[in-house]
Amino acid sequence: MSHIPLVDLKTQYQRHRKEILDAVDQVFAEAAFIQGSHVERFERSFTERLGAAHGVACANGTAALSLALEALGVGCGDEVITVAHTFFATTEAILHVGATPVFVDVDPVTGTMDPAAAAAAVSPRTRAVVPVHLYGTPAAMDEIAAVCAAHGLFLVEDAAQAHFATYRGRMAGTLGDAGTFSFYPGKNLGAYGDAGFIVLRDAETAFRTRQLRDHGRTSKYEHGTVGYNQRMDGVQGAILSVKLRHMEAWTAVRRAHASAYDARLMPMGYEVIRPPEGVESCYHLYVVQVSNRSDVQKAMAEVGIDTGVHYPVPLHLQPALAHLGVPAGSLPVTERLADRVLSLPLCPELTEAQRERVCQTFLSVARP
Repeated sequence: MSHIPLVDLKTQYQRHRKEILDAVDQVFAEAAFIQGSHVERFERSFTERLGAAHGVACANGTAALSLALEALGVGCGDEVITVAHTFFATTEAILHVGATPVFVDVDPVTGTMDPAAAAAAVSPRTRAVVPVHLYGTPAAMDEIAAVCAAHGLFLVEDAAQAHFATYRGRMAGTLGDAGTFSFYPGKNLGAYGDAGFIVLRDAETAFRTRQLRDHGRTSKYEHGTVGYNQRMDGVQGAILSVKLRHMEAWTAVRRAHASAYDARLMPMGYEVIRPPEGVESCYHLYVVQVSNRSDVQKAMAEVGIDTGVHYPVPLHLQPALAHLGVPAGSLPVTERLADRVLSLPLCPELTEAQRERVCQTFLSVARP
């Protein structure tokens, strides 16, 4: 039987090969390799499409989050409330600026930050809250924003998986003081290498972010602060501009596939991510809970169907973060999800026949 990948980047490239190669050729012809006109064009287009005030392209999604936090003034001695049910980079970025992550549990339906848990975790040292729009589903932003407003905290969205997701009519990433995106190749809007983006509400913070990503420059050989080398490459900016033209269509296909999966799996008793009313997920991943995950993965692999687990080890149980002293059992919803979540193939290139084969194989072995 033919192989069904989790994400089919090879087919996507073949479908858009001429557009992509033409764009890359322009970068080489102009020798616009680091930042430059192609990155600036993408910055403008993506910022406008999100309806954001300011946008800054950078080297990767981890850098995006650390640059945003530093530009807002978050640093040593500060605490940042976030979740442990996410990729490691969320916490890395907090630690990179010298702050301490404080983990709270997640909502069992959406897998995103529990606002009540966030409110309970606020201390005199808390400076910011970083909700993660996991799997493409926005967190409960109104409630989290209310917590931030009540305590004078910065709200920084980790929207690394939430390109074109919406929350009550507004794009994910534009709802807080800052929002950060990853363009890792497997993301809904993916580069052909690493790339990232920061959305800012405030012009002064945007200026500081631009400085920090480019050695603290105020001009070519003048440096107003100590920054970093976190610029976006011209090749990535050009490729992202090509892909951005297709994002609305790709997102619609992802949502259609997710709806079809829901229709097959939910009546059979499987728990899936269910966005609340007024929230539209962009379905970076289609995630279902099972009680026999290893059996399901083995059976599907045997017939050439890829699956994934996002994420099997919560951050508070990672060896690198043992110094934070958060014991097993302290985040019960997070830990339950880590044991049960399974990602099924989902991408714009997935066919209906492939999706049906995934469902049939899954239902033949999976247990809720």
